[in-house]
Amino acid sequence: MASKVSFDVVSAGVRQSLTVAYERTGSGEPLLLLHGIGHHWQAWEPVIPLLAPERDVIAVDLPGFGTSAALPAGMAYDLSTVVPVLGGLCEALGVERPHVAGNSLGGLLALAMGREKLVRSVTALSPAGFWTEAERRYAFGTLLTMRRAALALPRPMIDGLARSAPGRAALTSTIYARPGRRSPEAVVAETLALRGSTGFHRTLGAGRGVLFTDDVPGIPVTVAWGTRDRLLLRRQGVRAKHAIPGARLVRLPGCGHVPMNDDPALVARVILDGSR
Repeated sequence: MASKVSFDVVSAGVRQSLTVAYERTGSGEPLLLLHGIGHHWQAWEPVIPLLAPERDVIAVDLPGFGTSAALPAGMAYDLSTVVPVLGGLCEALGVERPHVAGNSLGGLLALAMGREKLVRSVTALSPAGFWTEAERRYAFGTLLTMRRAALALPRPMIDGLARSAPGRAALTSTIYARPGRRSPEAVVAETLALRGSTGFHRTLGAGRGVLFTDDVPGIPVTVAWGTRDRLLLRRQGVRAKHAIPGARLVRLPGCGHVPMNDDPALVARVILDGSR
């Protein structure tokens, strides 16, 4: 079971407590792992055993996702709010300027943390924020469809679908190129996490106007994109490279939008190489 930490955040001049769930293991320089919208820290489970021998790995449930509490009333789920919250989380955990790796929403947050000099390196896997308006509408529409399906399916049907490879594909092929590799238990857990995400709609709302156009100078940045990403198309990685000229742009052959399960060894190597 994940650990939890509580720390203070400030909303409208009022100091309130926020509780965040996280899993921490390994040794070495600290590495913060940030999942995508509707997911939870367990998205990183396939790569954590490969990272832990070389890094102090801290995989978190973002506020409003997994088993972390929602942000206090009045706090927005935008970059200007969530990035300082993540800085406060690092402080509460006794971690100063960790390496950070993020996927999708987590990749966008990782880049924003890099821009604010809160981290010592960034690895962004299919990060949000490099879309055209049409691409953003497509991605958000797809995410909303996934969320509605997760809410509509009775729990016994989710359990039954997860028991077969075709059923797991039906539930998760939008984000995984190789959904049959995901265990039935993991598919059930992440489907339940998606429908239980209290921050889902407010995060989507905050993301409607987001374009990441700033450079992230002074720290190593890696942007990696799965060649079979069906949610955020890999041409967005080229735009990321234009915005961040010093970034290393890496292809992840055969990987989908959430590549950690599709090719754990490759993703772990990209993260470790990017966080030297």
